[in-house]
Amino acid sequence: MTDLRNGLNQLLANLNVMYTKLHNYHWFVTGEHFFELHKASEELYGEVATYIDEVAEKMLACKMVPAATMKEYLQLASIEEAKNGLSAGEMVQSVSNDLTKLIDDLKIGIELADQEKHICISNLLQDILCDFEMELWKLSAYSQKSI
Repeated sequence: MTDLRNGLNQLLANLNVMYTKLHNYHWFVTGEHFFELHKASEELYGEVATYIDEVAEKMLACKMVPAATMKEYLQLASIEEAKNGLSAGEMVQSVSNDLTKLIDDLKIGIELADQEKHICISNLLQDILCDFEMELWKLSAYSQKSI
């Protein structure tokens, strides 16, 4: 992230890729952990959808232009799309890795927002950060099961 606008657009891109990835995992998870992971992925993609909207609208309110096409998202994203044929454990690990990346990016975004005195953006990013840290903790605890 070099400046706040670029960082927020990368965050939007990553959130959109994550949203699609979570749908993929929601649809294609199989095996004995199907019910747990099917439900968990649905809950998480619901959260991510809310954050996509909140970040884009906050950018617009601050007179920034948010990225808004799949082409832009795929060019800007630093997380990868879902891979086919993953096991449930691999899906959990992939989401954990993505959340770790998003958490790191959010921390940088918070610093940039604070430097530019965008208090509301900083607050929004802090809220998302706290939620993603909790989701990462849950996935870490869940992955201690034998998947």
